[in-house]
Amino acid sequence: MSGEEGEPKQPTFEWLPEGMEVLADGEYDAIVMGTGLKECVISGLLSVQGKKVLHIDRNNYYGADCASLNLTNLYSKFQAGEVPSYLGSNRDYNVDLIPKFIMACGNLTKMLLHTKVTRYLEFKSIGGSYVLQGKKVLKVPATPQEALSSPLMSLFEKRRFRKFLIFVEQYEPENAGTHEGRNLNEMTMRQLYTDFGLVPTTHEFISHAMCLELDDSHLDQPAAPTVAQLQTYMYSLMRYGTSPYIYPVYGLGGLPEGFSRLCAIHGGTFMLNRDVDEILMDDSGAATGIRAGNEMAKAKMVIGDPSYFPREKVRPTGQVVRCICFLNHPIPNTNNQDSAQIIIPGPQVGRKNDIFVCSVSSSHNVSARGVYIAIVSTKMEKGSPEEEVAPGLNLLGHIMQRFTTVATTYEPIGTGEDDKCFISSSFDGTSHFELDCDDLLSLYKRITGEELDMNINADSVDNDY
Repeated sequence: MSGEEGEPKQPTFEWLPEGMEVLADGEYDAIVMGTGLKECVISGLLSVQGKKVLHIDRNNYYGADCASLNLTNLYSKFQAGEVPSYLGSNRDYNVDLIPKFIMACGNLTKMLLHTKVTRYLEFKSIGGSYVLQGKKVLKVPATPQEALSSPLMSLFEKRRFRKFLIFVEQYEPENAGTHEGRNLNEMTMRQLYTDFGLVPTTHEFISHAMCLELDDSHLDQPAAPTVAQLQTYMYSLMRYGTSPYIYPVYGLGGLPEGFSRLCAIHGGTFMLNRDVDEILMDDSGAATGIRAGNEMAKAKMVIGDPSYFPREKVRPTGQVVRCICFLNHPIPNTNNQDSAQIIIPGPQVGRKNDIFVCSVSSSHNVSARGVYIAIVSTKMEKGSPEEEVAPGLNLLGHIMQRFTTVATTYEPIGTGEDDKCFISSSFDGTSHFELDCDDLLSLYKRITGEELDMNINADSVDNDY
């Protein structure tokens, strides 16, 4: 008995059933499941606000579906056998499972600045942004000066395009003096293009490659939201010069790790390599905690990605095909850039949904020198995975090795207000984070009841960021 008296007593709770043990500290304000980017941002923000957070993941690494893997883990995940020696050292690789670029002045950058997670990461700009038009890969202009030399348009169209960009650049929603008699809350995007005399092919590359619209439905909707997206693109491009996109050195896996570090600094508890067997519910159907094996923890809310929740709480929204390719050369027709994005507008290749191509290399510390990582992604429509991404793969030239995945995407059925299950949507098939950030902001508001303060940008912060 004397030996047992010296042992620390495990906390006991009235809600803990007989025979069960306490998971971690037992009681939390929030339990977050999965260390994907959205979940890590939420746990970081909640912990900064003083909430007690338990963050758990079934994997033994951070990032969940948006992790960055070395060669060994990548080949193991795809059951691809031995790693070829020509790819170089394992430690040189950080391959994104869901590759995306960050809009330099977009919402994800604002979240990084808002939380000061930028202190843990280093970013580099992407070499160039391109669009496919008429079977040619062409650089996207986004300044009046660049427009004048673009082969995307005729001479007279360039002048009209330049005039359009000048209007967008100076447009302020609250300043009627910048509207030139146009009400963009009533005028559709198609009417705005037509008002400047722009032809349909110009509508297409502006909307898809600059405004990042996924299809043509926006053309017959009020122009204001699309113009705001174009302003973000132009502002981002003016800030960094080569393209509007940035990318973290060592891969996207650094983003969830950075927000996880923020959470841990503010008292959050992390448990990797622990699966969740059950989400505990009370008699009213509201989540009260989780069970992992014979251990339980209680919380006021449960947050996570769709894979942790019962199927009756989520609904499928489609499928995304992604093809990770190893090249021994830059993507052709991108001016030998060490990184690039190419957007293939769906109508250019007989599709509804756009196809996205992005590439990174050793300059971002994600591959061995001389090896380029290109990823092609799109939303599945009706063909086989190979057929869906074929227009993108055809732009890459010789491919040394490729890995293809098809993932079903999900979204929550409820808001979480009633059942206290706050579920993120799956990552989409685009090569940027803009729509994913919209989901993240919606998730934050559903959880806290408040809008996240996004009144910050890279020009308004000091060197502490």
